[in-house]
Amino acid sequence: MRLLRPSIEYKKQITEYKNEFMENGDDLAGTSYLQNYDVYEEWMKFVFDNEKESTKHTEVTASVFLAIREEDNKLIGMINIRHKLNEYLYNFGGHIGYSVRKIERRKGYAKEMLKIALEECTKLEIKKVLLTCDADNIASSKTIEYCGGILENEVRNDENLVKRYWIEL
Repeated sequence: MRLLRPSIEYKKQITEYKNEFMENGDDLAGTSYLQNYDVYEEWMKFVFDNEKESTKHTEVTASVFLAIREEDNKLIGMINIRHKLNEYLYNFGGHIGYSVRKIERRKGYAKEMLKIALEECTKLEIKKVLLTCDADNIASSKTIEYCGGILENEVRNDENLVKRYWIEL
């Protein structure tokens, strides 16, 4: 698996990914608001603008990556690395958000994606990475722990209980 930047080459696969998630009622975590865009090129501009402080559209800068399976060049998942944390992200969202296609879950891809994303965090000079997940999301908890996450605490976000993990790089 490799993490690649969004490009026109993957337009069709990303559009299919978005539609698949929306049809299943799944959360498009790690896609940087992909669900809000009907025009792929506009989403790509948003993603690349959001990497720089001078052009960002959200409170913090972030980088989006496609998780591409090398054997068949297929989009397996998407991952978003936030360069800094605001108050909400510090409490509930963390540095990294990601999603994996439903048909590709339980195959170890999330672990692989997170390991590679942690290498990207090192390049961004993030020394301590915060990862969060809903307390009832056992798969995400296991993925985070597998990659070295140490549970700090659990906090309530409205009706959800959120686990907060740290990984030192």
